[in-house]
Amino acid sequence: MDTWVGAWLLIAILTTILAIAVLVALVRHVLVVGRTVRQFQDAIRPMLDEVTRQSSRASQRASRARVPRSRGRP
Repeated sequence: MDTWVGAWLLIAILTTILAIAVLVALVRHVLVVGRTVRQFQDAIRPMLDEVTRQSSRASQRASRARVPRSRGRP
């Protein structure tokens, strides 16, 4: 019976070590993805700001250029 207890204890220890290794790898990947997303946002932000400015400018021009429609049909 002592061999079974030893075997189960060995399996439990190995499983715990493997679970800890997987969790450490997962945390490292989360940090890498977070850093990559931050770099992506920093690279995209100037383009996004430019698109936002142009969209606002176009919206203002469109609101000024609206011609009122006649209500009746020609």
